[in-house]
Amino acid sequence: MENAIEISGVSKTFPGMDKPALNAINAGIQPGVITGLVGPDGAGKTTLIRLIAGLLLPSLGHISVRGLDTVKDANKLHDILGYMPQKFGLYEDLTVMENLDLYAKLHGFGGKEKEAAFESMLRFTSLKPFIHRLAGNLSGGMKQKLGLACSLLSRPQVLLLDEPSVGVDPLSRRELWKMVQELVKEGMCVVWSTAYLDEADKCHQVLLLNEGKLLFHGPPKDLTNRVRGRVFLMDAAPGAHRKLLSELISRPGIVDGVIQGKKIRIVCAPSQCPEPQDPEWQVTEPRFEDAFVDILGGGPKQHSILSQHIVNKTKKNSPIQAIHLTKQFGDFTAASDVSFSVQRGEIFGLLGPNGAGKSTIFKMLCGLLQPTSGKALVSGFDLKTATSKARSRIGYMAQKFSLYSDLSVRENLNFFSGVYGLTGQMRWEQINLMTTIFDLRPYLESNAGALPLGFKQRLALACAVMHNPDVLFLDEPTSGVDPITRREFWNHINGMVEKGVTIMVTTHFMDEAEYCDRISLIYAGQSIATGTPDQLKDAATSEDQPNPTLEDAFITLIERSDEMQEERAQA
Repeated sequence: MENAIEISGVSKTFPGMDKPALNAINAGIQPGVITGLVGPDGAGKTTLIRLIAGLLLPSLGHISVRGLDTVKDANKLHDILGYMPQKFGLYEDLTVMENLDLYAKLHGFGGKEKEAAFESMLRFTSLKPFIHRLAGNLSGGMKQKLGLACSLLSRPQVLLLDEPSVGVDPLSRRELWKMVQELVKEGMCVVWSTAYLDEADKCHQVLLLNEGKLLFHGPPKDLTNRVRGRVFLMDAAPGAHRKLLSELISRPGIVDGVIQGKKIRIVCAPSQCPEPQDPEWQVTEPRFEDAFVDILGGGPKQHSILSQHIVNKTKKNSPIQAIHLTKQFGDFTAASDVSFSVQRGEIFGLLGPNGAGKSTIFKMLCGLLQPTSGKALVSGFDLKTATSKARSRIGYMAQKFSLYSDLSVRENLNFFSGVYGLTGQMRWEQINLMTTIFDLRPYLESNAGALPLGFKQRLALACAVMHNPDVLFLDEPTSGVDPITRREFWNHINGMVEKGVTIMVTTHFMDEAEYCDRISLIYAGQSIATGTPDQLKDAATSEDQPNPTLEDAFITLIERSDEMQEERAQA
């Protein structure tokens, strides 16, 4: 089959960089398939997509798309290519229909052709009921669907998607995936850059980049097979899984380790695998992520330096309590009679689709929203009547990291230390400590907005914990971050929890949700299920689904809730 995209000896160097962003890349990308583009932060994925789109010029080599040279035929290239960047250019103060109309004009078509394209895209994306809604008021999944619709208006032969599902819940991601699969059936060539490696596993082909070099090109199962027989599950005693993980990943023969419910998932080096008859080590089917981490040299092995400087939390009270929390915005009820408590040294997850109400509940519990009724308590203090005392015990890391992009790293650290009440010698000592722990010294005078994503995350965590909080709120803390950086982040979190810090987290990464001790699944403003990750998976087990993943459980439990609601409506 003739390739839709030919990449020949392509390198790209940016001024001021020690190494090229891309280094001698050779690859052929076929039509009628989804080609995944994966790699850690800074690997060169976005640079490669922009080169294919003709938005950047290669320093060496050349790229052709359907026979068109991306440099010489740039004008013609735009007629056959659709491109959806990471921060898609939707105008949030325009409606769905106004955004579509704008992109139609940019592509230069109108009349009956435009009307037919609109009808097709609205039906394809299920956005027709929302054509008069402002784009800024859409859920994350609906925004991504609108972005995809705008990219598809010109009926491109090649579609470039740069992390289209970041920040999108599993249900919306699955819908987005089905939509793109329909496109490739029609012969479209799709390049899908992703931070979700379960998505990469579904691709027909994968390009894996690291430090600008192409490490692997082929079917994802070929990469996964490199760790077959080297992936194991180990049982952990109740409450001991974090300590066991910390001990295991420090061993020389362990390549990677993560928490998977009540078990530890381990990848061993080829020469260090245990004997097959060892009952503690249960060999399991490898995943693409196991092989991804293996080919990159393994996950981080060091213990969290941050946790060594956290003061032990010894109070016995429930650090977080939601008591009949309800929040209404006019006639709309975003959260309805939600109650739960979180214990000292527990990781508690709030999961749910975009727009389900979890962010509203989250914001009420950290004092950013006042409830319409009910109470939110932190360390025994009511966030409504003792706001300052409660907030002094809270660390907060927002979805967008809450950093001031135009301030330097040093200025952000200074600002947040003041917000959290640090003064004098203590303030200086904590800023210096955070700078050392998170390796921020080379970036102290750099604007926070210009940092690589992984360092933005480090800075945001440093700002949230420098005052030694009892409770840490994490709102999608690793959205868009690669698996290696996520592991580094969770090493710190696990270490802090061992010191008694209580964590509340929202996330769309279901493998990340496995780190939670308990999860509350929020849907339509209510908690529809609460339990350990394994309990939620057990609740979703059926004859058709004997071994559900946490993502399967997430979708199954939501679908059951919809069915029950429909039955009540018909009764």
